[in-house]
Amino acid sequence: MASGMRIIPALFVVLWATGFIGARYAMPWAEPFSFLAVRFVIAFAILAIVALLMGAGRMTWRDIAMAAVAGMLMHGVYLGGVFWAIHHGMPAGLSALIVGLQPLITAVLAGSLLGETILPRHWAGLAAGLAGVAIVLAPKLGAIDGGVTSATLAASFIAVAGMSAGTVWQKRFMTGSNLLAGTCWQYAGGAAVMALLSLAFETRRFTLNGELVFAMAWLVLVLSIGAIVLLMMMIRDGEMAKVASLFYLVPAVTALIAWALFGEELTLVQTGGMALATLGVALATQRGPATAA
Repeated sequence: MASGMRIIPALFVVLWATGFIGARYAMPWAEPFSFLAVRFVIAFAILAIVALLMGAGRMTWRDIAMAAVAGMLMHGVYLGGVFWAIHHGMPAGLSALIVGLQPLITAVLAGSLLGETILPRHWAGLAAGLAGVAIVLAPKLGAIDGGVTSATLAASFIAVAGMSAGTVWQKRFMTGSNLLAGTCWQYAGGAAVMALLSLAFETRRFTLNGELVFAMAWLVLVLSIGAIVLLMMMIRDGEMAKVASLFYLVPAVTALIAWALFGEELTLVQTGGMALATLGVALATQRGPATAA
């Protein structure tokens, strides 16, 4: 069991990185809020059935409300901001670089709100990880054009704030809740936010084709269920700064996947950036010597 737990961070990073690939397939064929609303509703339905079949215990109304708020932040605000920015022309590389601020913001919030101790080596690891992300994404920033506006920048920064606040909220209020049931109600909260924004700002039109169906299936099964359940497990069992630092590895893994699937260029400098980001995560997640109670 312990050996299985050790592979969870690496598996989470790989699965999370595929989300950007799924977004690349989906966004030409659907509006962001409408697509995410449908994705969250499907994920909610699947997890509700699984939770029922597995006999997951009932949650109190308070826990349901806490889970819904976490979902509004982690799924609705975060993914809604990222998808909206990319849909309106924000280069994916720049968006990923802004999202790379998330571990630093989460570490600050965890230190102030959860009382977690962030040691100097952890700060050094977070800084090294951010530098590595910047190096990996530097070649992609040349694609910056008219898609970088005050609106798309604001959406990206709001997305980062939502994910940081949502992970801290999850750690603070949802640690003792049933994992499946809690994740299920998170998607209810995320779906509510996306549905409201879709009704307010979008036409809700979809171009149904193979790419859209594949993207929806992949993002629901692999991301919304597989990766999110792993993330909830890590939040429940780990310190927030350490869990958040794993997001530094996502751009590097995404670059590798894009290189393998789409033939995107991967330079020696980018490879060095991946190594630096990996070193940063190692420093940020390193456990210190045991201390007496």
